[in-house]
Amino acid sequence: MKSIFKKVTSITLLTALLLTGCGAPANNAKTNNEKANTTAEENQKPEETKDGDQVVKIGVVGDDQRLWEKAAELAEKDGITLDIKVFTDYNLPNDALADGSIDLNAFQHKAFLDEYNKSKGTDLTPIGMTYLSPIGVYSNKIKDLNELKDGDTVAIPDDATNGGRALIVLEQAGVIKLKDDAGLTPTVKDIAENPKNIKLEELDAASVARSLPDVDAAVINGGLAVDAGLDPRNDTIFVEEMGESIAPYINYVVARPEDKDNELYKKVVSYYQTDEVDELLQELYKGSQYAAWKLDLSKLDQYKDGKSDLEESK
Repeated sequence: MKSIFKKVTSITLLTALLLTGCGAPANNAKTNNEKANTTAEENQKPEETKDGDQVVKIGVVGDDQRLWEKAAELAEKDGITLDIKVFTDYNLPNDALADGSIDLNAFQHKAFLDEYNKSKGTDLTPIGMTYLSPIGVYSNKIKDLNELKDGDTVAIPDDATNGGRALIVLEQAGVIKLKDDAGLTPTVKDIAENPKNIKLEELDAASVARSLPDVDAAVINGGLAVDAGLDPRNDTIFVEEMGESIAPYINYVVARPEDKDNELYKKVVSYYQTDEVDELLQELYKGSQYAAWKLDLSKLDQYKDGKSDLEESK
């Protein structure tokens, strides 16, 4: 069997990490510092390796990409090489996809994608689910959100989608109440009631976990919590409720609209949507993330700790 040919391109940028990342490079991964600067014209046709393998460039975010490296191992058996382009800025993988520098990206939930398409006038399209990562509230100072005192500080992400999501979680926990028409992306201006006068400190998402020693509580994305050494199953004092409101935060593989039915790209999705990747997901994230393609979206409230209540009852 020929060796796995896969390179991980690390694109160093200034903006800090926003959403979740996944694992350290595998031993067979090649890493370099070149930028993804291929033009859209050059990406009209799939590239090929010297062995004739088809190459698909996929943009991701974060240093830990063990899930996609596992998918790449499976793809290699079928003569498909996944060229994993690592970004450190959550705005750039969509820009790179839109201009043709990469073929696919996989780093964002649907709410984030919708916000990008709206702001940029693009129509980037989800073609397959990856994972769902509920967010949680953490604290070094209290064991329950009921212990928050008047004027205490809670850190939340400062971007529209994740900040709004954090506010919804705080409403679920009874800390605040939002206006009835706040929608999925509320801001602090949409807070209708704040009985304890909680101060909300809006920070870059990657900085929220680092702020934990300095605030009374923080709302942290599951992947970023793991990166910070936290255990989402044991260290949270409140976890986002599983239900219809969480569906927009399922993460996807995303393509340009003209490629939504591309058979090669559908294959790439299928290599991720495997039991092998799901098993690694549960191992790495301690049951705090879900293989989204396996979820019954009509019954999201039945899931907990990476499994459904129905599975646990068997």
